[in-house]
Amino acid sequence: MAMAAAPLAGQQPDSLAPAQPARHYVARYTTRPPTIDGRLNDAAWRAAPWSDAFVDIEGDLKPAPRLRTRMKMVWDSTALYIAAELVEPDLWATLTQRDAVIFHDNDFEVFMDPDGDQLNYFELEINALGTVWDLFLPKPYRFGGHARNEFDMTHLRSAVHLDGTLNRPGDRDKGWTVELAIPFEDLRQPEIATPVPRSGDVWRINFSRVEWRLAVDSGRYVKRDSVPTPERPHPEDNWVWSPQGVINMHIPERWGYLEFADRRGRR
Repeated sequence: MAMAAAPLAGQQPDSLAPAQPARHYVARYTTRPPTIDGRLNDAAWRAAPWSDAFVDIEGDLKPAPRLRTRMKMVWDSTALYIAAELVEPDLWATLTQRDAVIFHDNDFEVFMDPDGDQLNYFELEINALGTVWDLFLPKPYRFGGHARNEFDMTHLRSAVHLDGTLNRPGDRDKGWTVELAIPFEDLRQPEIATPVPRSGDVWRINFSRVEWRLAVDSGRYVKRDSVPTPERPHPEDNWVWSPQGVINMHIPERWGYLEFADRRGRR
């Protein structure tokens, strides 16, 4: 069982709030993988439970998010499948180039550390246009790490479905859904050989949603209060599955746990 390692020796996080309980999700094996079209109507998804609703990145230090976000996962011998549902009354996205800084838009993000050693982990972001940013990080930024932006999940399949109209102020949207198929072969790197999981294996994983407050100017959405101030140093909202305790997703030892199970949910 690939369990999480202890924090890196001599590299305990500085000035961090106490860790909060990490969440846990059991993903079942599927013999009927979902069609990646952004619509969560496949049998595999109907059989998979939703996660708990996302919380503020700082956990119980801050109020609950004003919009619901949740996810679910299944897997097979080739890939990890992720579905997400984001309630959103104002669908908005602008970025169309792969590997742009997608969190400058509203987005959905995945962070994965397959062997749980807090090193050599993956990040994937997607916006409501379906534009993707994928990265590989040999170590967290706070330890001098530098993201490898040239990394690509070459066999990644992704899709979004919009329940509403994109970039059209004045109407009321319902939200958007995300589907991802992340092939295990795309997670093999010189520093890490990610095998196909077996029932009972555990990864560290977390999910984030960046949400900007919007206003309307000349018939277009614009970010509201997007300039940091001492009172609001992070003008965007950061909502996550498993709380980090601080506004920093790059603390892998505070991510949640993904446990792989067989079709009956047995580890």
